[in-house]
Amino acid sequence: MLCTFLCALALGLFGCAQLALAQAATPSATAAQSEKTSGTVSTEPTGADGETTAKPHASASALVIGPQDEVDVKVYGAPDLSGRRRVASDGDISLPLIGFVHIAGLTSDRAQQAIGEQLRAKNIVKNPQVSVFVKEYTNGEISVAGEVVKPGVFSALGPHRLLDVLQEAGGLTEKASNTITISHLGTDKLTTVHLSDDAAETALSNIELRPGDTVVVPKAQLVYVLGEVHKPGAYALNAGGGITVLQVVSAAGGPTNMAAISGTKMVRRTPDGLKEIRVPLKDLLNAKVPDMPLKAGDVVYVPNSRIKSALSMGTILSSAGSAAVYRIP
Repeated sequence: MLCTFLCALALGLFGCAQLALAQAATPSATAAQSEKTSGTVSTEPTGADGETTAKPHASASALVIGPQDEVDVKVYGAPDLSGRRRVASDGDISLPLIGFVHIAGLTSDRAQQAIGEQLRAKNIVKNPQVSVFVKEYTNGEISVAGEVVKPGVFSALGPHRLLDVLQEAGGLTEKASNTITISHLGTDKLTTVHLSDDAAETALSNIELRPGDTVVVPKAQLVYVLGEVHKPGAYALNAGGGITVLQVVSAAGGPTNMAAISGTKMVRRTPDGLKEIRVPLKDLLNAKVPDMPLKAGDVVYVPNSRIKSALSMGTILSSAGSAAVYRIP
């Protein structure tokens, strides 16, 4: 009997100790859970699919909201207060329970603060976490200059990506470089984009543009192959820039049957004037000598075997000025 009483007493004391330990641990767990729940909420705008919307450059946050812009307002934890709104002509948007909030002339960050202050002032949300993302800037413009068919200024209404804007500008000219530079409003930072023939790489280069951006398409650097080749003309260098005599002669279809291969020469502009360089094309074609690198502006001339008098360097350069432009594959 005494043994049974002592065992029951021991079990009771053990249970009380376990309960005390659990109660002592509960505040720590609750605090940890509270810390996790009340951590910093990112105000990075998200797309409709929940993925973070990429910002093409840091200056996007400096753009101000204007009338007729469409904004996406999110109040975290309060979906009834969230949604897309069109800014009225007076610069206000209407939100449930709040009424009108003036956000025209504000950046996205300042608009978030203005809405949050209204929510606190009217005791609607005690500690609001608000994000404002501009879906459409209606008062902004994007400029396109350089080697496009129709350079000019284009409306930035709605989302715009680089290829969309280039298409609006009529596409690239035959002399356009495949390296494009984009300057951004409010910053000295430049974005350089290389357009590729590869579809996957082109998709990655198709960045989103924002109002105030200026797209500049420079003229490509050219080398020339003239005379007795199947496709004489100017050939645009790619982003790598490096090209050789054999590469450009091959792109031009190779020498014709009328070519005097042994008389092939190159004309190059130097600080000291024009320089004529002999090109051992026959040996190059037979891989007997190393290939010759070309510089931008070089002209390779393959003469006709029936024409005994050689053309002057000035005549060759004059012919280069009217040559058709091709891209090297």
